[in-house]
Amino acid sequence: MPLRRLALLTLSIALPGCTGARGDDYRVAVIKFQQETCTFCPGGDAPTEDWTRLGPLLVADQVLTEGGGYIDGFVEQAEDYADMELIGLTSPDNLFGGSSRSWSTQESFEVFLSGMLADLEEALPVDGVYLALHGALAVRGVPRPEAEIARRFREVVGPDVPIAGTFDLHGNEDEQFLEHADFAFVTKRFPHYDDGLQGARAARALHRAMTGTYRSTTATRKPGIITPTVLQWTGAAPASEIMERARRWEVRETDVFVSVFFGFPWSDVPDVGATVHVMTNDDQALADAIADDMNDYMWRVREPFANGGFSRPDAAARTVRDAIAAGQVPVAIGDYSDRPGDATHITRAFDAAGISNVLYGAISSPATLDALQAAGAAAGDEFDGEIGGYTASGGDPYRIRGTIAYVGPWAGYQYTAAVAYGDGNLVFIVPAYTQIMYPDRFAIGDIDPADYEVFVVKSRAHFRRGFDETGFAKTIIIVEATGPFIGTTFLDALPYENVDLSSLYPYGTPDGR
Repeated sequence: MPLRRLALLTLSIALPGCTGARGDDYRVAVIKFQQETCTFCPGGDAPTEDWTRLGPLLVADQVLTEGGGYIDGFVEQAEDYADMELIGLTSPDNLFGGSSRSWSTQESFEVFLSGMLADLEEALPVDGVYLALHGALAVRGVPRPEAEIARRFREVVGPDVPIAGTFDLHGNEDEQFLEHADFAFVTKRFPHYDDGLQGARAARALHRAMTGTYRSTTATRKPGIITPTVLQWTGAAPASEIMERARRWEVRETDVFVSVFFGFPWSDVPDVGATVHVMTNDDQALADAIADDMNDYMWRVREPFANGGFSRPDAAARTVRDAIAAGQVPVAIGDYSDRPGDATHITRAFDAAGISNVLYGAISSPATLDALQAAGAAAGDEFDGEIGGYTASGGDPYRIRGTIAYVGPWAGYQYTAAVAYGDGNLVFIVPAYTQIMYPDRFAIGDIDPADYEVFVVKSRAHFRRGFDETGFAKTIIIVEATGPFIGTTFLDALPYENVDLSSLYPYGTPDGR
């Protein structure tokens, strides 16, 4: 850790002229509560203990030093102010299963939120609050969890303490969060390169609010559009143009922040879909004008933003064979629709087409891993078993025969395996949905990514970080599932209970349109 950060986190330096809660530093409470919830995914509600299966709760300074990108940016920016003291409140870190987990229980939500508020009460008085959130947390019995977090914090700190939140652009929000908070900063890039930048923005905004030079005045709009996440990649229009329009407003007008949520359709929550948040410095007319413009622009580009189609596995196999024949390798395949991580459609189609030197990273197969672990499997052992296919969207389990190339910890899990089979192929087997963004993550044990011409990853856009935008892969292909399962572009196949698709484009017309 840099010495400057260590000093910031452990020392409170009294400076003349500051007007914090105790007459010296501005004291800012910091939490992390981030989850992208796929309410349609199997496995049942996520209990409290599943939030600590991958690691313990973050406490005190751990929240500041281990909280991840948004908090890293917040802390780095806070270093530039000699008068900000950061106070970490006990926070959950990562939920087992990531974005393939279903609802969080109300019990877990209350356990963690109550713990944070207890820490906050003990730390009072504070001058500011920073909430590192996601926006797509879904909790049984709590329709808008992030807004509820802001509301409960507001009850404790009172009406005059500024509250800032940071979010993933896949968040589902409406006007309720900003009824209780002052700022909402959302990533503008997918993949999310700018989480730290949004954290830094939150630190600057809070400092200005605490010093009395910014009075946040907000406007919120819901364009009435729902889109599958695969169409939200900001490397292409219209997603890129929506975010560029927000950036142009921010540089054209003084003290303006424009945040755009694209939404997360795999959460069955009432505020699903796109959202625009605008913050100005005590200028309601300007906030409304910008929010209206962004709302109208998103509606104008709604057709390409909300509609799209991709090749099915058999067609993708033909494209891959053509790319290999033309020397356009490596090929990176985005198995975008597979929320549970167990789909075998591409593996089956590629093997049938005789495609060799393929690395599949990774297919979730918890039962297979349990059997391997119980048998004491080791690298070099023969493997003859089934992988994947334990949900309807995964297809049938797929049998492979080969040799175990690796067993042990990988990708954040304590026990995984990799099996070499067929003509130079390799498949990583994991206990839950796993998204790999960089080729070098596959370099473990004796496995060398350079040995493979084709990489199949469970990802919508995140894989572009390491496979596309670095120039690693010469060919990029997004592959559709064999049916309208969880994660596909066919949102009308989802059994929504809290969402009326007829009020959202492209499945209907929103009120007022």
